[in-house]
Amino acid sequence: MYITNFPMTNRGFEVVHATLDMIQPHQEPIWELLSFGLPPTSTDTERNELSEWVEQVTEPVINELRTETSMVCPVGDKVLSLMMLLLDCAVAISVDDLSEAHTMLLEITQMAFPHAVSCGERVIAYFAMAMSSRVINSWLGLCSPLIDYETVRGAFRAFDDASPFIKFACFTSNRAMLEAFRWHDRVHIIDLDIMQGLQWSALFHTLATRTEGPPFVTITGLGSSMKLLVETGNQLSNIARQFGIPFDFHPIAKKFGEIDIETVQLQRGEAVAIHWLQHSLYDATGPNQNTLKHIEQLAPTVLTLVEQDLSHQGSFLDRFVNSLHYYSTIFDSFGSYLSAEDPNRHRIEYCLLYREIKNVLAIGGPARTRDDKFEHNWRSELARNRKFQLMPISSKTMAEIELMLNMFWPGYGYSLVGDDGTLRVGWKETCLFTASAWTMTTVHDGFGWSG
Repeated sequence: MYITNFPMTNRGFEVVHATLDMIQPHQEPIWELLSFGLPPTSTDTERNELSEWVEQVTEPVINELRTETSMVCPVGDKVLSLMMLLLDCAVAISVDDLSEAHTMLLEITQMAFPHAVSCGERVIAYFAMAMSSRVINSWLGLCSPLIDYETVRGAFRAFDDASPFIKFACFTSNRAMLEAFRWHDRVHIIDLDIMQGLQWSALFHTLATRTEGPPFVTITGLGSSMKLLVETGNQLSNIARQFGIPFDFHPIAKKFGEIDIETVQLQRGEAVAIHWLQHSLYDATGPNQNTLKHIEQLAPTVLTLVEQDLSHQGSFLDRFVNSLHYYSTIFDSFGSYLSAEDPNRHRIEYCLLYREIKNVLAIGGPARTRDDKFEHNWRSELARNRKFQLMPISSKTMAEIELMLNMFWPGYGYSLVGDDGTLRVGWKETCLFTASAWTMTTVHDGFGWSG
């Protein structure tokens, strides 16, 4: 996603690869490579003047975050002191005082462990790891985080089993597609980041039982690895065969915003659905303006969108504050369901959540700030675009999703809000994911999210 070259330095360094099994609870932190001395990046005068300004501007937000984080993840004296140190470290990084940040990170990483019983301590440990990467990148130069897609696929399966968030995304999108596909004998789904295609088995099952019979289904799946795309296509072909659904799969190992739009082969008379389950692991689609342009050119019958309620905009401190509150909430939701020693919990936190935190915080400068980034989110952008119309949500769909949330223990912790055509799911009244469905105004048939 973010590609740049390392500058030449007088110090040697190496990239160390470790598997998940090699990471054991309470062993020496792998991020101790920060023990090298970092060169000062600002004078004391510059540090004092800029630091005072940043602290004055951010103090109300930081104080509010301390309170909110304590409410989400109950903390003891140790975690509270670590949280305050982490906040001070974020301020130091925001003013490029890397030496001071380095000192504080060394202290945090000696006291906070990613396998701790307290979810607050686990959050702090992973944020410290991500901020350590930020300090290293600021000194050595920007780098692109390596993605092990096989590991990510396995962690997504564990995520799907342990919480209702992925199921929420799949169910809401499938419901909108079923309405858009009604009475069509050929349908084409374009999945902008298909991964292992978790949701399509359920959609195939429902399509196979339609009164009018199953349609011919084509899926165009985009991703970064042709090998994994082919594996996903074979799995989906086997599932479609079991349900008696005629099926075709087209893999595209490129980002949607970077393809030649003619690569997507549509047939006349097909009902077209574009699906996008967003995340912060990596940039799945490329330039936003190109992505929007391609969507408009394809003129889908329905566009299903699931977004994280997490802003990537603003300064490092803005992203830090927003992501700390967001991921503290997610960590707390898993802590209520999985024990501290559960290997699936660590797999989710390390392989997914930590990688997202690192991507949000550790990459800075021009690699993060592209001119075509939308000011808010895709929902806002589509709402301003007169070519798209938000599809309504039925009470039956709401009731079915509420039933699904109650199947996960503890059901009382999850929240669902329907507002102006969007559905938001969260934990303890903090929204985490928002689903919406859109249709092009030129092809609108008047359908909604009914059941």
